[in-house]
Amino acid sequence: MHPELVELLVKAADAPPQWAALITPQARLDADLLLDECELALLDTLLTERFGAAAGLAAVRAGLDLAALEALTVAEVQRILPEGAAR
Repeated sequence: MHPELVELLVKAADAPPQWAALITPQARLDADLLLDECELALLDTLLTERFGAAAGLAAVRAGLDLAALEALTVAEVQRILPEGAAR
């Protein structure tokens, strides 16, 4: 797991630091982490500010149907990070 991705997820969720323990590669943004649309929009902003436009979550989500949106995982978000950023 990329530590900055975990940090940005915690920040977007406005969650306490211990919430980070819930963030695993298999955790679904919707069902497991319970991120709402406002938090996902903030996460998109944080990702693009930190990693650039290529890491934009909104573009990825725009191409997904409802089932895929519900199934979107932290690992899938990590895959959109630039090559040098993934750990």
